[in-house]
Amino acid sequence: MSRENDRVKGKVVAITGASSGIGEATAILLASLGAKAVLGARRTDRLEGVASQIIKAGGEATYLKMDVKRRDDLVRLVNTGCERFGKLDVLISNAGIGPISLLDELRVEDWEAMIDVNLKGFLYGIAAALPVFRRQGFGHFVNVLSTAGLRIVPSQAVYAGTKNAVRTISEGLRQEAGDRLRVTAVSPGFVSTDFAESITNPETRAQIVATREKIAIAPEAIARAIAFAIEQPYEVDVSEIVVRPTAQA
Repeated sequence: MSRENDRVKGKVVAITGASSGIGEATAILLASLGAKAVLGARRTDRLEGVASQIIKAGGEATYLKMDVKRRDDLVRLVNTGCERFGKLDVLISNAGIGPISLLDELRVEDWEAMIDVNLKGFLYGIAAALPVFRRQGFGHFVNVLSTAGLRIVPSQAVYAGTKNAVRTISEGLRQEAGDRLRVTAVSPGFVSTDFAESITNPETRAQIVATREKIAIAPEAIARAIAFAIEQPYEVDVSEIVVRPTAQA
């Protein structure tokens, strides 16, 4: 059911990692508030399902298969919003992986994958959207980070490192953005998503799944935080939001 918000209605929002979890929940919520959703992810079948759900509910959405490891794919995502809907108001950099492990395990390929997706993919989004936002004279970057970067624990050093790099770059981008562009960093805690599926160490994966099942909050909680930042007047920049389960240490 539509519950349109005057400050969200009509905004064109591109979302990476939109086929499930936080990305899916955010797309559905923002579309219900009147936003036009441009959905990007690798799983076309899942994207089609999300887009169909939005359209059946009376919203507007389009989607494309993409991989944030490819710079050209981020350009295509941004261009799709501009060509289909005439502009791009928000880029939500949500795609991320977390094959966490102890450094002693030397899972170098996992380290490289996290750098490619979590950090380089985010930078490719800036490279694609920033020139568009500058030409338009408006735009909003929403970057999904993690509380893993706020409380460093064993097995999460590289993952937290990528998320803290994004946090640092987000702050630098905010300071360079001027008075017409907005930048928001959102740090979720334990959320009920398929995050654990990327973990290659079976014991670590089991620990994360057990914690998730015990305390995780729904992706919709993060979607609401993102919507809160987006719905603010243009002169209000919500720079950082942390959303975690009440039970999380």
